[in-house]
Amino acid sequence: MIKKIFFQSIFFNLLFFKEVFGAESGGMPQLNPEFWISQIFWLTITFGALYIILSKLILPKISLNLELRKSQIQDNIEAAEKQRENSEAKLKEFDDIIKKSKLKAKKNYQEVRENALKEINLKREALDKQIDEEIKKTEHEIKILKKSAPEKINKIAIESSSELVKKLIGAEVNNSSISAIVDDLSKRNGDKYYGN
Repeated sequence: MIKKIFFQSIFFNLLFFKEVFGAESGGMPQLNPEFWISQIFWLTITFGALYIILSKLILPKISLNLELRKSQIQDNIEAAEKQRENSEAKLKEFDDIIKKSKLKAKKNYQEVRENALKEINLKREALDKQIDEEIKKTEHEIKILKKSAPEKINKIAIESSSELVKKLIGAEVNNSSISAIVDDLSKRNGDKYYGN
């Protein structure tokens, strides 16, 4: 309130005192009423020209630049939004491809594993059969050798003992007598050595 009263008193003092308006008394010549018409005229011409220049030349360029910038920014925002949507769609596609690839790889792994296990089992069975056949063959050969072993041993014993007797005595001994002795010994000891 005090400020309002202070400014009003200054304004009325300026209006009522002529000394304020006189240039010779040290006042301001702009406030002298005799120059007001020319000042208003030149003020109107200056601001009118300035208004015309601004409104017709400068402001349209500025508004055009602002509109261009606004439309460019809007276009950039729309392009960025489209790129974001495209990138999200691509990411979803890549995620789907990765999931499908993982499932396919897992399925392929299971198939390969099952096939490998089947092949291993088949080969193991075939190998087991071969081993069983080899064992049977070997057992059969052992049985045959067991049966023929006493005869061969007797034959070797007869031959070696006839030569030994020949060297010891110096005369030839009949093989039939040696074979009878060897047969007799083998019958006595056969149960121990040949399982008869």
